Amino acid sequence: MMNIQFLHSDQSFSEISDIWEAILSRSAINTPFQQPDFLNIWWSTLGGGEWDEGELWLGLGKRDDGEIVGIAPLFFSVGRDGRPSIFIVGSVEVSDYLDFIVSESAIGEFVDALLGSLDVEGPEDWEVLDLYNLPEGSPTVQALQRSAEKRGWRVEKERISPLPFVALGDNWEAYLQALTSKQRKEVKRKLRRVEEYPARVSWRIVDRDSPIEPEIGLFLKLMQNDPGKQTFLTDRMQEFFRHLARTALERGWLQLAFLEVGGEPAFGYMNFDYDNKLWIYNSGFNPTHYDLSPGWVLMAYLIRWAIDNGRTEIDFLRGDEGYKYRLGGVDRHIIRLTIER
Repeated sequence: MMNIQFLHSDQSFSEISDIWEAILSRSAINTPFQQPDFLNIWWSTLGGGEWDEGELWLGLGKRDDGEIVGIAPLFFSVGRDGRPSIFIVGSVEVSDYLDFIVSESAIGEFVDALLGSLDVEGPEDWEVLDLYNLPEGSPTVQALQRSAEKRGWRVEKERISPLPFVALGDNWEAYLQALTSKQRKEVKRKLRRVEEYPARVSWRIVDRDSPIEPEIGLFLKLMQNDPGKQTFLTDRMQEFFRHLARTALERGWLQLAFLEVGGEPAFGYMNFDYDNKLWIYNSGFNPTHYDLSPGWVLMAYLIRWAIDNGRTEIDFLRGDEGYKYRLGGVDRHIIRLTIER
């Protein structure tokens, strides 16, 4: 039998982080966005200011012997439609994947216990369990649908975004051969242009021992050259990014990479090097060298780096930007699952 215990303290993330990471390593879905450190930072800033308020309802699934086998990081707030709702911590904008932290063999039992506990002892008067950014193929989705429908609750599933990815082979040539002829020619043409460019082009990955503050400051400055991202980068959102970069660097899964032209930064990527995959999280650019296609060039270098260092996949994360597909991206999707009591 499984029982659910709800935690409400801001310290809960750090207090159970070791157990959390151990369960996450065995979970069907394991992404950097489910890491306790990531979600702790998200909670401390409420998503960089995306939410004005929220009440933590972190659900632990425990066996009779006290063993924790599942974690549902939830919070209670008022949704955009004005309804009292329960969300996954990390919703909505800055976390590309979200899911419960539970081994595949325990998902059905955990979800049944969780919905039963939320119904009886959850936040007062909650109406909707509103779960964003669940991987479409996650076994959590099927378990939630079955358990909710068994209770007579209304369930809706909406596909909300593609997340293109590239499975990597053993070497650069194999990667190029997996592209279409047109894609392959475009990659080679852009890299050839680098060799012919009048200014020296170089690239670097920020070393783990380097001071992170000036590097993340440079990256945020590049991000702000995009008018849309400039609006997005409020003071609280910048606080989120700075805290995330510091923590991810300490934990060993930050990859901050820059392309430089004539010694001047032209493009930057903030990625996660996690679970033997490279997750392309955000980017910024200098419009001065736009004709070089610096984002393309740096991404090609990073793909080659990932192959040379034995990474199995590039996940471009949310969005259907054309360059992702021209570099070989294939879609998978995330969904929004709403469950109405």
